[in-house]
Amino acid sequence: MNPAHERALRECADEPIHLSGAIQPHGYLISCQLPDWTIRHVSANVEALTGATPEEMLRQSLREFLTDDLIQAIAEAIGFGEPGAPPQRAAVGNIGPLANLCDISVHLADGLVHIEVEPQPLSARERSPTVVAQTMVARVAGSGDIEDFNQRVAEQVRLLTGYDRVMVYRFRHDDAGEVVAESRDSALPAYLGLRYPQSDIPVQARALYLRNRVRVIPDATYVPVPILPDRDSRGGALDLSQMALRSVSPVHLEYLANMGVVASMSISIIAGGRLWGLIACHHRTARRVPPGVRAAADLFGLFVSMRVASREQQDAVALEESARSVRDTLALRLDNTADPRLALQSELDLMGRAIDSDGVGLVQAGHWYCAGRAPDESRLPGLLDWLRRSGAGTGAVSTVRAADWSRNAGEADGIAGVLALPLDLARDEWLFFFRCEQVEDVRWAGSPEEPFLVDHDGSKIGPRASFAAWHETVRGSSAPWSDADRRIVGRLHLMLRERYRRGALPGEVSDLGAHRVRLDIREQRGRLLQLSELLAGLVHVSPQDAAQLSDRINTLESELQSLIGTARVAGAE
Repeated sequence: MNPAHERALRECADEPIHLSGAIQPHGYLISCQLPDWTIRHVSANVEALTGATPEEMLRQSLREFLTDDLIQAIAEAIGFGEPGAPPQRAAVGNIGPLANLCDISVHLADGLVHIEVEPQPLSARERSPTVVAQTMVARVAGSGDIEDFNQRVAEQVRLLTGYDRVMVYRFRHDDAGEVVAESRDSALPAYLGLRYPQSDIPVQARALYLRNRVRVIPDATYVPVPILPDRDSRGGALDLSQMALRSVSPVHLEYLANMGVVASMSISIIAGGRLWGLIACHHRTARRVPPGVRAAADLFGLFVSMRVASREQQDAVALEESARSVRDTLALRLDNTADPRLALQSELDLMGRAIDSDGVGLVQAGHWYCAGRAPDESRLPGLLDWLRRSGAGTGAVSTVRAADWSRNAGEADGIAGVLALPLDLARDEWLFFFRCEQVEDVRWAGSPEEPFLVDHDGSKIGPRASFAAWHETVRGSSAPWSDADRRIVGRLHLMLRERYRRGALPGEVSDLGAHRVRLDIREQRGRLLQLSELLAGLVHVSPQDAAQLSDRINTLESELQSLIGTARVAGAE
């Protein structure tokens, strides 16, 4: 990537998109301070709503401009909300001298009550968002296949909103995005399967998708409406992270224009506290989405998020159970050997089943042992050098790239991913798990090497103009090591290190042997006591049976004396 594109990426990543200081023109903003509802901020277009200029409203009470029933509804919504939560619908009512029918949402942030107002068409008659969402959920809930589920989700959101295109867009482990389902107008080109570089949705944008689950741009050609004043009471820029009406980045608006999109909406899919993906909606002309429809989309998005999180949790539990079975079997086998450290060499096949891997390797005393798809012993110096360069501590070290540990991909024998566990750092002894490279024919939406357009002198930076499929064959990388993989090998590591020390420290083996002898002595003494009591309690017994019991007792006494002698030699008594 050339320096101009690298600079563009840095500038895009540093853009404070939550401090735009403006809203979109399809709504109005009034920010108040409790307890007296003093107005501290308004959008510059507020006169069209209330009939009063911004100057006439600032520092006045909200009660002068909204009826008591609307203020009461806002107060009740505040009571159910928390600072930092996204806007909640508070009421639908008439505002201003023309009694415009408006939808009112409210949220708390920075000690202020932020009221977002959107006029509704006079003909608007909404169904209950809850009923709509329940119907949508019923239509997708029966799908057991993930691909079919994603497709049904896209179709239901398109049916609800009427957008030209609805996509289920999933973030990959490398933060690139991929379209995994699509419902579209037949006149539009297909985006299904296309991949988008990480720079298309930078880090700060993803953070906002977590805070605001639904975002709508009715008309991407809009002129932003400033917020007055544009600074808070401390002189800082207003944080608009939670505002549904927040004006978006000019770069994003240009990006939509380059795609031929005028209106858009996104619904966040959140699993495990992270942004799993988006339900992305595009339209070729301006399109308003009523607040009730957005509320239904939000509820449906919550269901989709829970379904995704549940599936991931089920997969993780299945992996954990399989790994636990392998770990218990391995522990039992090692416990029944004289030297668990040396026994590891014959248990590599079993260890390879602990996590999803293609091969396992073990280096002990400079010797290489392996099972499955593992590098040749000649690759061992490169692996150990990689571990030294990575500053390996006492925990697992991993990579998905063959280039990290092999001079070139051709020498890696088709293996790329490595996860290494230190067994004895002083002796440079390690356990390795390997994954083969994934050869992918990736279809990018435009070249990932040119995510921005930069003019000849570098003074103007904008998003790319082409989204035509761009093919790339990717080699030298494996499937990623997941958090679940790391948890599993973490538990395996603890078990192995405990057993490994028994083979590495002879004194611990002696102590363990002495302990076992003491247990055997205690058990034999118990048996002798029971037999003696049994013989003494027998009244009607034949001489032959009595002789047999006596012989058994004598035998046990001899074994006991032998054990006591062994214990004295081992230092057990």
